[in-house]
Amino acid sequence: MKNVNLLQLEALVRLVEERSFSRAAKRMFLTQPSLTKHIRNLEDVLGSKLVHRGSRTLTLTPEGRVICDYARRILKLREEAGDRVMRLRETEAGDLLIAASTIPATYILPRAIGGFRERYPGVRVTIRTADSSAVVEMILENEAEIGFIGKMPPAGKLVSEALWKDRLTLAVPAAHPWAKRKVVRFREIGKQPFVIREKGSGTREAVEGCLRGAGSPGPVDLNVVAELGSSEAVKEAILAGLGVSVISAHAIRRELESGLLAAVSIGDCRMERAFHLIYRRQFDLMAHHRLFLDYIREYRPESP
Repeated sequence: MKNVNLLQLEALVRLVEERSFSRAAKRMFLTQPSLTKHIRNLEDVLGSKLVHRGSRTLTLTPEGRVICDYARRILKLREEAGDRVMRLRETEAGDLLIAASTIPATYILPRAIGGFRERYPGVRVTIRTADSSAVVEMILENEAEIGFIGKMPPAGKLVSEALWKDRLTLAVPAAHPWAKRKVVRFREIGKQPFVIREKGSGTREAVEGCLRGAGSPGPVDLNVVAELGSSEAVKEAILAGLGVSVISAHAIRRELESGLLAAVSIGDCRMERAFHLIYRRQFDLMAHHRLFLDYIREYRPESP
């Protein structure tokens, strides 16, 4: 049976329903010789005669009745599968799997998804957090459907849209000597203990880009005392007095308001970036995906 195909089974069913090769062929938009060939190929594959062809009548053999019964069930399942897929495409309910880098996953998306769920309670959302490079890989490998990252993604297989602006700032403890300053320069930062994000992070790439723009070959000019895997970990390290760091203003908004941290501009590098929405170019969007994309394009996070 592994060599039997749906077209052969459908040809047998339509032949029985129409009681005529010519009418069955017309119903399937085939020529009569083509439909006859499908029946003969089915008989050859099964090694059994399925149809008695009389001068005026057409009847099934016992084997033909068995195969025709199962063929009807198979064709019915095909129709049900198609109907179910169409209902999925038209409904506002469904599962949404998001991958996002630390800042959007922690400080932007939870509130955005809360508002989205108020409008569309039938959509269940899962967020996986990783650095920007890992998020790109998750989208490309079909491990997530929609992604949010803090750097420009590679061109080619991804659709990318810049959504929200982000400002990176030097964060220092409230008791630090620089807490009252408005501006420092990178050469000054090199003398301070520095906490940096892991490789693959959009924040780290922004820092390294600014260093290169300021004439430095990279992070070797920083006095790196720790490399951490999330903005929350970096923030806690600054609060603990481990060092200073460049971090998104979104991540330290509450600490700035409460006076636990201070934000200082870097005079020789204005670090701004955009968070990008990404998904696979070949991704087949369903109704709940489109609803989410429309909502998130209009969403505006609180200014840090």
